[in-house]
Formats: sequence, structure tokens, C-alpha cells
Amino acid sequence: MLKRTRRRFLQASVGTLTAGVGVQSGTLHRVEALNSPRPQRGRETPPATHDKQPLRLGLIIAIGNDPDAAMRKVRELELPTAQIYVEDFSPGLVDRLRQALERHRIEATALVVGGPGKEIWDFYGGPLTIGLVPPETRAARIALITRGSDFAKACGIPAVQTHCGFIPENPNETTYKETVQAIREVASYCKGNGQNFRYETGQETPVTLIRAIQDVGLDNQGINFDLANLILYGKANPVDAIDLLAPYVQGIHAKDGLWPTNPKELGKEVPIGQGKVNFQRIISRLKELNYAGAITIEREISGPQQMEDIRAAKRYLDKVIASA
Repeated sequence: MLKRTRRRFLQASVGTLTAGVGVQSGTLHRVEALNSPRPQRGRETPPATHDKQPLRLGLIIAIGNDPDAAMRKVRELELPTAQIYVEDFSPGLVDRLRQALERHRIEATALVVGGPGKEIWDFYGGPLTIGLVPPETRAARIALITRGSDFAKACGIPAVQTHCGFIPENPNETTYKETVQAIREVASYCKGNGQNFRYETGQETPVTLIRAIQDVGLDNQGINFDLANLILYGKANPVDAIDLLAPYVQGIHAKDGLWPTNPKELGKEVPIGQGKVNFQRIISRLKELNYAGAITIEREISGPQQMEDIRAAKRYLDKVIASA
């Protein structure tokens, strides 16, 4: 994660999936129709009865130029949902992705957008290169997110998701105000396309993230709650953060990690169950909150071990969901 951009990891993941997964036998899950955007804006949700639809697992995956191969591998992993990473928003890809989703009965829960330009995933280069915070790349990234929104609309994907960057803790800073305006621009564009705009957690504290959402002031904003990122960036314990973030949580990244030990570098991502994320408590709380979204597995390595870890993560999470 520290030696490559997240974009390169996602680009590599589709090749790994294509080469590294054999056909798995098993019952195919029924996929529900995509819902229209419904941001969670209050805490008035009654306690869960635990007799509702089980939480759905999924995978974040780059589709490259072969969405059918990517969706086939998601299905072979017996995962009913996926977050889709796309770099090429060509019109021809729309039809091929729609057909692949339908053929393999995969629910696309979000389109993930990153870049363009260099992004450095550490504490020194990150604030200068990630998301909508850096002014040098802001206009190009706004343009890419809006293109992604149009692509997602054509594919029937209900949300667009990105890292907004190291949003400043101080709301009086000029950079903070400029970033809020940039986020408002892309979130408003997504709203015009009938979509939610989702922030991925990581670079900012939960309080800073909620402040930015409130200052942007639109009702189609949501959060993709990456459970490990709050730990990897040293920002919060996800168990403590969930109640603050809960009104806006629309997606979950199931990922695990360790706290930073070097003040220049992020903490280490590790296989699910080997890090500091307490999945049992998190999933129990999600059920109490009647969370109805997907839990999307993410493993930021490549090669055969990535697939072994994804399979192990699915087995682990299936057990936790059943017992929570």
C-alpha cells in the first residue's frame, strides 16, 4: 500500500482475479434491485429485530476492459455485490458492464473514482496529492468525478465514491473552504443524476468529516466506512466512530489493519481477523442500527495470496454475521 498507489492496486486486482480464481461451486445468491438513493440522515432508526435480510457481502474490484471477467470472478467467490472501479468511461463499456452485472447477477453498490494524477498514500505526500484537497489537481478531479457520475447513471449504479483527501481539521483555513466548495460541486452533480455521493473514510477524523458534510449541506451525501482506514491513518477506533458516523453510513469496507508506528507512514494493512478492527462489535452495532447496505471486502495486495485472503475473509465474515 505504501509502495504503490491505490489505483495501481485496483488495476492489478482485476488481472489477479482473472488469473487466480478457479470456478467455485455453490448456490448463487438472489440479487435485489438497486434502490434509489436514500441517505441516512437521522438516528431515529428503531432497534433491529435481526429477522431482516442478512447483510450482503461484496468485493471492490477494477473491471479494466473486461467487465464480464471481473463480474464472473465476483460470482465465483459467491459474493452478490461489488463496488466497481473504472478508469475508462467509454460509452461502449456501459453496455458491457450492464450486461455483465445482469448475467452474473451482481448488485453494483457504488462506482469508485480516483485520480487523475499522482496520489501518494502516506502522511507527507498524501496531503499534497490525494483527493479534492490539492488545488493543482482539483479541477481535473472534479471533471473526472462528474464523468464517473454520468457513467454510473448509465449503468444504473446508485452512488459515486471517492477519497476527498486530507480535509483540514481547521475549518477557518482557505483550503478547507475551497475543498468544501469542490465537494459541493461534485455532490450536487451526483444529486442531479439521482445518486448519492460517498466519502471514503481515512484521511480525516470523524469529526472533521461530519463537519465537512454539514458544511457542504446537501442531502445526498453518505459515507463509505472503511473500518481499517481509521486505524491505518491513526484517526480513530472504528468501534468508537460508528455512532458518530452512523447517520451517513451507506457502505462498509471490510478491511483490517494495525496502528501506525512510523509517523511518516500509514499503519500496515493485514488479513481480516489479524488486525485491530473488532468486527464482532462493529457488525453487532450495524445490525442494531438496521444497516441495510453491503459489506465490501477489500484486500490491498496482489497475487495468489490476495485471493486466499479474500476467501478467508468471506468465511470469517459469514461466521461473524451469523453470530452477531
